Amino acid sequence: MRKVFFYGAISLDGFLATKNDSLQWLFDTDLGGNSSYKEFEKRIDTVVMGNTTYKETQKLMNKTSLFPGKEKIIFSRKNTGRVQEGYYVSREPVSLVKELKSNSGKAIWIAGGGRLFTQLFIADVIDELWIQIAPVILGKGKRLFEEGDFQKRLKLVAEKRMGEFTELHLKRVRIELNKNSD
Repeated sequence: MRKVFFYGAISLDGFLATKNDSLQWLFDTDLGGNSSYKEFEKRIDTVVMGNTTYKETQKLMNKTSLFPGKEKIIFSRKNTGRVQEGYYVSREPVSLVKELKSNSGKAIWIAGGGRLFTQLFIADVIDELWIQIAPVILGKGKRLFEEGDFQKRLKLVAEKRMGEFTELHLKRVRIELNKNSD
């Protein structure tokens, strides 16, 4: 069975993007020439993301091929059809990712956004997370962990300094925390 990973950066206050979907703050943060992305990318062959994440990443990639050699599955309520090395879907995300997980292949990368990530996280579909935390406060924006009635425990596997970022590698622990213990 394939694994499902999240790999992505957030601000210190937990945002993936500004309220206007901008990621410029991320690209203005220095990696110091040290990134785990190349090693991570070798482990995946499928990238799953929401439509806003796809469009914003396309803008930032400046017409460069987006995740070359990887199948891209983009969730959208409006768009249909194919994109370079991928396609749009409007299915329910949890069932689709579970289906992908049961197929053969390398791991599946959940690249964002927060709504998609949170649905899959609550459903215990995501196995491991690599979260890079930037020393930036956005105040408002698109959260990685959207508000909801859930609590989860994760196991810290490793931490790594990458320039101004701190990366946490976490694994899912299959226990529910007591929801009554606020």
